[in-house]
Amino acid sequence: MKKLLVTLSATIFLSLSIQSIASATDMPTLGPGAKIAGIDISRWQHPNEKTIDFAKMHAAGITFVMIKGSDTRDDADLQAVKYLKGDRAAAQAAGIYTGFYHFATLPNVTTASAIARDARVQALKVTWRIASLGGFNAMDLPIALDIENNCIQLSSTKVCKKRASRSAATLWSKTFLKSIKDKTGRAPFIYSSPHFLEASMVRDKELAAYPLWIAQYAIDPARDGAKPNVKKGGCFVHSWTTSQCSANWTFWQYTSCGIAPKYGVPGTRVDLNVFGGAPDKFQTLLTGNWIPDPADQMPQGEASTIVLTSVLATTTNKSVTITVDVKRPDSSPVVTGSVKYYFDATNPSVPKVTQSVARETSGTWTLTITGIPAGTWLGNVGFKDESGTHAEVKTALVLTVEQGPTPPPAPVKKPVIKPAVDSCKNQIRN
Repeated sequence: MKKLLVTLSATIFLSLSIQSIASATDMPTLGPGAKIAGIDISRWQHPNEKTIDFAKMHAAGITFVMIKGSDTRDDADLQAVKYLKGDRAAAQAAGIYTGFYHFATLPNVTTASAIARDARVQALKVTWRIASLGGFNAMDLPIALDIENNCIQLSSTKVCKKRASRSAATLWSKTFLKSIKDKTGRAPFIYSSPHFLEASMVRDKELAAYPLWIAQYAIDPARDGAKPNVKKGGCFVHSWTTSQCSANWTFWQYTSCGIAPKYGVPGTRVDLNVFGGAPDKFQTLLTGNWIPDPADQMPQGEASTIVLTSVLATTTNKSVTITVDVKRPDSSPVVTGSVKYYFDATNPSVPKVTQSVARETSGTWTLTITGIPAGTWLGNVGFKDESGTHAEVKTALVLTVEQGPTPPPAPVKKPVIKPAVDSCKNQIRN
């Protein structure tokens, strides 16, 4: 009898699962303009680690949610993975379809081979992340590439001093998207604003083959004839612009000022989206399951090697700069992690210095150290990966710094009080 009950329960569960998938074409069109409604979330929708009420979200008419799944920057990536599995499971349990997006930072390199290599490494991070979820299931939408910033080098005051060229941003995006499609069998989305697509990328037919998730605010999708990609005097011109001066879009993020509590989201605001088609077209985005092989899983504690490609240490009035490469066993770049200089305990003292690290491309960093006193200092450059994917590794480095001229004291800057700005001005507040 017990075995019969277990079998019956499993059969009922399977029947309900199939029924819920089969009824996907009956999904509600409760978004503005009678469109399928969606939402996108990240760690910012978990203030003080609060949970999201996905049942309330579903009851409010939301059909899909795009979840931040990964990020080029390691600190932001660790925050994304913290909530990914729980949010995906809870959303799907509430009957909401789930997608994932990767926030991209472009590399500070110029050759086509180096640009493409970085894109493939970042795509590998994404496929590892989806593999950790067990791959795609029938409730999963494709992955989205979030590319909205082409800054590749910041000044000491955190102002952008160098940007990727239009051709570099386009090549990187095409390589990333193709890598994801080749691995998972699903065409990924590209998320961006029409302004970025026009100003920072080249028009490209291969790029246009991927579905577009466009972000443009202050236009109400409920208004007759409303559409994104418009500007004063016409439309934005990019890979997805049609001959009618509109955009061939699939998802439209129409506001960042959705009323969060209305959708079961902690906080005050949330991004809202609509799908640009009928339920049967939405269903086509859910076709094709990807079940990862063991080789697709992210390694743990994988051996790594470290090489210092350049070291510049001169006088106390100048920064020490060190360029570091870290490789995997197959000589490809490591996917996650960062580097730091560690002073040896045998030094007479451990000086208080400021270290900043800039990612040049996957597996390559420029480490800048300021405030090292004159003298010879023993230490090592160490690579550490907080995700545990790659093993820690260190290499010894002795720094010799001579006394330089004493710089004048920095002028005291008065704090600039900026007036309050309503970032939701003119936006839709659904």
